[in-house]
Amino acid sequence: MALLRIGTRGSQLALWQANYVAELLRERGHAVEIEVIQTTGDRVAEVALSKVGTKGMFTKEIEEGLSAGRVHLAVHSLKDLPADLPAGFELAAVMKRDDVSDVLVSNRYSSLRALPAGSRVGTSSLRREAQLRGLRPGLNILPIRGNVDTRLHKVEAGAFDAIVLAAAGLKRLGLEKWIREYFSVQDMCPAPGQGALAIEVRTGDAHTRAAVTFLDDRTTRTTTSCERVLLRALGGGCQVPIGAFCMGTPNDLRLISVVARPDGSQVLRESQAGSDPAELGRRVANALLHKGAGEILQEVYAASPAPPEQP
Repeated sequence: MALLRIGTRGSQLALWQANYVAELLRERGHAVEIEVIQTTGDRVAEVALSKVGTKGMFTKEIEEGLSAGRVHLAVHSLKDLPADLPAGFELAAVMKRDDVSDVLVSNRYSSLRALPAGSRVGTSSLRREAQLRGLRPGLNILPIRGNVDTRLHKVEAGAFDAIVLAAAGLKRLGLEKWIREYFSVQDMCPAPGQGALAIEVRTGDAHTRAAVTFLDDRTTRTTTSCERVLLRALGGGCQVPIGAFCMGTPNDLRLISVVARPDGSQVLRESQAGSDPAELGRRVANALLHKGAGEILQEVYAASPAPPEQP
């Protein structure tokens, strides 16, 4: 079989994900190589993601590698992908979803409730920040960047009393021992696509698409598609205070979603059921807009900086 080259970011978690997919492909008889590609999000690693102000910050350079033929497929955390892929690319597979939960990591405290007022809590996302502020006013929410190990070392060194991360990433790296509390999806609604891996290819690359089709999970594709339709209908990217989680089977779905002010002063929630993922996503988005989500998001977009210049 022809060689398949996988494009990926160079973080510990991204490499785990790329190697995981590579091994599954090798079991099918494919020769596979991995090429690390640095992205904009990696180059501005000390800047809070909500301050970067650009969509596709973790995918643009990898897509350039796909377009140029340097790599044949890209392995992404689905939550990092913009709701609309650029022309010329498609999702050839959405893999079976892992744990969607956000979790609290701490050296000293067993839960969010146990944190004293003023505790330093780190998060990289406006979505988490807004919901944390709504759950526990009075905490000192601070930006934290870097790969998983870097963030854990900052907790260990006492720079933060706690941080919030995705359960899936910690579990993939065998770091469950750090988890102190799992948030329910009602308290901390996850990012659209959280917990799922996506395989991106060039549109029309039938050979690569056929090679990865076995990785596609129908239920995960259906539920995450519903979440991404909602994200698109709200005009959101991966760094806005929008949470969405769709559960159920392809013909019996329930979508819950949150839009929150970054300061936590207003948290809008909506939950509805349906059988058509696209229709359900649009319906829940419209319900949130009716409740005032548009005003919240307009304020967030107005406060966003211009995209950084490419180095």
